[in-house]
Amino acid sequence: MADLVASEAERAAVTELLGRPPRAAFRVAACDAAGNPLVIENAPLLDDGTPMPTRYWLVGPRAKVLVGRLEAEGGVDRAEAEVGLDALDALHARHQAERDALLPAGHQGPRPTGGVGGTRRGVKCLHAHYAAYLAGVDDPVGRWVADHLAVAERPAGELSVAPR
Repeated sequence: MADLVASEAERAAVTELLGRPPRAAFRVAACDAAGNPLVIENAPLLDDGTPMPTRYWLVGPRAKVLVGRLEAEGGVDRAEAEVGLDALDALHARHQAERDALLPAGHQGPRPTGGVGGTRRGVKCLHAHYAAYLAGVDDPVGRWVADHLAVAERPAGELSVAPR
């Protein structure tokens, strides 16, 4: 597992994309074809100790718009139905275990709950699943999103990514 350390240039780029400084340690997990951050991987706790359930966060502006359109067209319910609750339960359990393994040794305070994006069951947010998929996680909902975006109009290169 790579350390969750971003360079100053990455911090500046992500701050601009978010419109505020990130509140947790992170690393850029995937970039677009131009080398701009597309996905960040967050620490499980914010700088003040608040639990952060969203491990992978989609920060690329065009990707967020495209996934938002898919959600607005009923994509959350369609993805959940096509992937199935059993596969989602297994994914959420695996995601939670991997995120919990990143907690500081001996951590006794509050911890993030749920699986992908804090979800306990089903699909809550296509953005979080797609971000995990782009970061190299075997996420069937993220793969579903990628398949559905493959037929959508996309700017050249925006979503031609590789995990870092």
